[in-house]
Order: sequence, then C-alpha cells, then structure tokens
Amino acid sequence: MPPRQKKRPSFELHGQKVEAGSRGKVNLPVGVFTNNTQVDLTVVVVHGRLPGPTMLVTGCIHGDEINGAEIIRRLLKLKSISRLKGTLLAVPIVNVPAFLNRSRYLPDRRDLNRLFPGSETGSLGGRLAKVVSCQLLPHADIIIDLHTGAINRPNLPQIRVTSGDDPSTELAKVFNAPVTVFAPIRDSSFRSLCHKEGKKLILFESGEALRLDAHSIKYGVQGITSVMRHCGMLAQKRTSVGKKKTDTIVCTKTYWERATIGGLFTPLIALGKTVEQGETIGFVSDPFGGTETSITATRQGVIIGRTNEGLADEGDALFHIAVFRNLDHARDQMALGNQALEEPAEMDDHPVPYDPFTEEVNPE
Repeated sequence: MPPRQKKRPSFELHGQKVEAGSRGKVNLPVGVFTNNTQVDLTVVVVHGRLPGPTMLVTGCIHGDEINGAEIIRRLLKLKSISRLKGTLLAVPIVNVPAFLNRSRYLPDRRDLNRLFPGSETGSLGGRLAKVVSCQLLPHADIIIDLHTGAINRPNLPQIRVTSGDDPSTELAKVFNAPVTVFAPIRDSSFRSLCHKEGKKLILFESGEALRLDAHSIKYGVQGITSVMRHCGMLAQKRTSVGKKKTDTIVCTKTYWERATIGGLFTPLIALGKTVEQGETIGFVSDPFGGTETSITATRQGVIIGRTNEGLADEGDALFHIAVFRNLDHARDQMALGNQALEEPAEMDDHPVPYDPFTEEVNPE
C-alpha cells in the first residue's frame, strides 16, 4: 500500500487555528472607538486540504469603495473554493471605521492608503495599517487589492501594476481586465509596501464609490479565480472550442482631459469607448445661455474613467484616457470582453441591475 499522505498543518492567525480543509473567521484587534467598542479587522481564512500558495484579497481600504466587499463575498460563496489548494485570506472590509461612516477616509480625515506600513503607537489608521502589514502581509505570496473610482467618478475595469515588476505584470495579464495600466507607486500606499517587500500584487480598479456595479463585480470575481487557477489554487477551467480569446490591453501612459471653462457639463462618450485625436467627447455650456465649449481628445485612446457630475469648474478632470496606438485592436478586445460578461457565471447570485425608471429587474 502507498504511504498515507500526511495531513496538512493548520493555519494559525492571532492564536486561532484553522484546520486544513476548513474555513474560519479571525478578528484581529486594532483599537477602540469613541463609544468604547472594539475595532477589529475581520479575516476569513479558507485553508485548503492540499498545499499551495497563500493569496490575500483586500477590499475597502477606502471605506466607500464597496464593490471590493461584494466581489469577496461572491468569491467566498463559490463552490470551487471548497476544493482550494493553498490558503485564501479574504478581508472584505479593511477600513472598518470609514466603511461604517460610508466615507473614503478615516474619522480623522486621513487616507488609510497613505499610512503604510503603519505604527503600533500612531493614529487609529496607523494601527490598522500596522495590523495589515505585520499580521497579514507576511503570510501572503500573492495580493489582489480591490478599489473603485471616487463618488461620481466611475472607472472602467482595469488593473494597476508597477512598471518593471514582471511577476505582478504576468498576474495582471492572467486577471485579464479590459485594460492594464503601468501606474507610478504612491508613497506610503499598500502597493508601495508590497513592492518593497517583494510581494506580487495587482490592484483592481472598477466602478465608483458607494455603488455596486454588476460588470465590475463580475470582472473582479472572474479575474481573481483566473489568477487562482494560474497559480494552482483552483482546478483549470475547460475552455470552449472555437471561442475567441480576449487579452487585456496594456498601456504605459494615461492622461486627463480637463474643463477649459466652468459651466454645465455634458459627456458624449461612455466608458470603454475608443476616441480619435481631435474627437469631440463632451461640452461645457454657460448656464446663462452663452457659449458651448467643446471638450476634445488631445490624444487617441480608450476612456477608462469619467466624471458623472453635471457641473464643472475650470480645470476639473472630466475624462481619464489611456493612450493606445492601435485603436482597432483595442475596440475589438473591448467588444470580446463584453461578450464574455454576458455569459452565465457561477457567481451571479443576484439579478442586478434593475431599471430605475420601470422598477423592473433585468437579469444579465
């Protein structure tokens, strides 16, 4: 008889053990609120029966970027997660104080994503950053950090990755969001800390703050599971014969088109659309019936971010454009990606969105 396979050791976090083939919820103490209630960072640990990498998935580092929490919720509900190899550390809500306030920022108006690696004796946000840095990050081989745009500023599903970080860039291509952007690192951000520690990290941006967006959520769950399959954490998915493959469009430069004058803003183009140099993409009009000023694209590319606000002051950012030379290829890949999203998927447990004018639910 072949030798009996040795049971995989349990995973231990903050003195709590999660046995192989099970999941557990671990609360990491951070501090105390003004009403004397405990602030905890809650981590769901899924510890597979068989060995493999450890993946850390984080949402709501900015408390109002709630798409990340929903992506992680759906990820944890997947049947395939029960057959996980390795370990998943899922943190749907990193910035608990900001999440409870429906705010991007901590109660003291600090940005948690500018406080890493944190401090044990610093502000509440600094202590929270320290818990993530010291108690979670050392365990992780792969990190996927989930974000959205700001309020009224939706982002096209996109990956941000550090230029020159080849292992992370490989994961970005596997995640296969419509666009991958080489973005500069911001000092004291979670991404900068992971880069310094030599960790593989990709940052997913999609949708806008305080809104659940069906496409963003679907791209997020599909992207994370694709990375898990690539890393051997989940079984490979069977590919459909004859199905056209989509590839993320990689760009090294983006820019903002800004309002050249203040007034009422009307966009003329949606997220994900390609634009030619010189094309009119919106206009700003004088509310007193005067001139209408066109907003034109100074370079060709793809719209990856846009304001939904109807008012603009001079200098306001209106359209975020990723610069591409081959617009035909970009247009084709965007279309193929949208077709893939229309297919039924395992994570679709809510028939969203609904039509706000008829109040009818419209499943995808």
